[in-house]
Formats: sequence, C-alpha cells, structure tokens
Amino acid sequence: MPAKATREAFGEALAALGERYPEIVALDADLSKSTKSDLFAKKFPDRFFEMGIQEANMVGTAAGLALCGKVPFICSFACFITGRYDIIRISIAYSDANVRIVGSHSGVGIGEDGLSQQGLEDVALMRALPNMAVLQPGDDLECAQVVEFLVRHKGPAFLRTTRQKLERVHGDGYRFDFGKADTLREGKDVAIFASGGTLQGAVRASDALKAAGISARVVNIHTLKPFDALAAVRAGRECGGGIVTVEDHQIIGGLGSCVAEALADAGVGARLHRVGLDGFGESGTPEALYQKYDLDAAGIERRVRRFLGR
Repeated sequence: MPAKATREAFGEALAALGERYPEIVALDADLSKSTKSDLFAKKFPDRFFEMGIQEANMVGTAAGLALCGKVPFICSFACFITGRYDIIRISIAYSDANVRIVGSHSGVGIGEDGLSQQGLEDVALMRALPNMAVLQPGDDLECAQVVEFLVRHKGPAFLRTTRQKLERVHGDGYRFDFGKADTLREGKDVAIFASGGTLQGAVRASDALKAAGISARVVNIHTLKPFDALAAVRAGRECGGGIVTVEDHQIIGGLGSCVAEALADAGVGARLHRVGLDGFGESGTPEALYQKYDLDAAGIERRVRRFLGR
C-alpha cells in the first residue's frame, strides 16, 4: 500500500462519511487545500463554510452549530487552530460542544515551512482541557477509522494529522479502539511508545533491534487523551530496560508526559527516556529534520541502544 499523509486520509474519510451522516459540517480557515477539507467542500458545498483567516470566529461558529445538533469539523494548521486556546477553552470545552478540531501539518514533519507553522505544543494545550479527547492516528487506515469514530463520539475532540506521507503499519483487519493502546510489536527488553508520524520509524527500529538481539515492544498511542495508563504501567513492569517515548512534539506535555504521569500515579519506578523536541523547530526537509531530532528509524534505534547501554 503506498504511503499516505493522514491529512489526506482525513479528507477522504470525511467526504465519504458526509453521505451517511447529514449532520456533518466542515469549516476551514483559508487552508482547505492543505487540510484536505476541500474534498468535503466539493461534494457538499452547502455544508462547508470557508471562514477566511479567522480561526477565533471559526471556533465560535462551530460551537454554535454543535449546540444546534450539527457535528462540525473545524480545520486549520495545528499551530494556528490551537493558538486560539482561550476561545476553544470557553466556546468548545467549557460548553461541552460537540466540535472536532482538526490540526494538520503537525510537528517538524511539515518540513520547509519552518518553525512558525510547525505545531509542536498543540497536544499539550489540548490535553490540558478537562473534557477534550486528543487523537493522533499512525497511518491512513487508522485515521479513516478515527474520523468515523469522531462522528459518533460525544464531546469535544482534537485530531492531529500529518503533512508528510506515512507508511501503513496496520493490516486490513485492524480495528481502532478509542482509549486503548495498540501493541504493534511484542518485546521484553524495552518498550517504545510512539504516536503519529514517529510510529513507522519505531516499527522499523524495533525490527533492527531484534536483529541485534534486543527485544523491543512497540506501542502505538493513537489516543493521547484519555491515555491508556495501564499499557504504560504494564510496559514499565514487564520490559526490564524501561520505556522510550518518541514524539514529533515538545517532550513537555505530550506523549512522554502521558507515560511519566501514568508511571508516577501507579508508583512504578521504571526508567523512562523521552525523545522529542525541547525547543523550537526549524526549516528543512521532513527527512532531514526527523534525522536531526532522532525521530526516524535510525535515530530511534540509536537512542534506544544508548538508553540500554548497548
């Protein structure tokens, strides 16, 4: 199966689901070709609203539509839409409005557009809101199932999608299970927790480590909130070397924090190493940036070996 960006999978899924769910509406802030909401707009022009470069207005409009029974998907770059945090906090989260916030172009994986457009704090912001679900699919198959789930889900939700193409890590029989970690590789020496764009590298790193005699579990965290704390606790107890988290996001407030909180709450003293960013991104090709920040397969393998002293 050819690689596909999860933003593409989102757009295709939303356009297909629009026929079955007339309550779906989509709003965009002058980026529909990039977020791929334009696919929905072409099929359902009367249910698509181009808001212009006015994310705050888009948030308020979507909240009103949701409170009137619609299921709005509001789309922009992750850094731009979550930058309207104060409006999201009151109009969507506090109001418990059934809005799906879709943040595309997440992380340094967007590449040459550079730090001003790289969503690197979005997960931390959305996780902090009491009733906000936070999801980040690892391939196109998972993304399509997440979108359909969100049509039926009750409550606010944030969906994080990629600009870069991702290799498929799931088979055709895969079924998304909200809030439940998805183990892609079993292992007992160390556990690698990954999400979104870093997942394909984690799988390849696990395979390379296996060839070197290191048994590395790979856990796909598609749901960052509610987080599957039990999966982290189990890995902390079963994997002798500890846990490595890999994310295209700041290491504060994202996946690494999810795992650290789960271990601390359970009183599990497992070793933890977080791989991600601790600063702003920069411009470069997605491949070069993933290589620089150890988010690709080679970098993940190297960080795991160093963590284990091997």
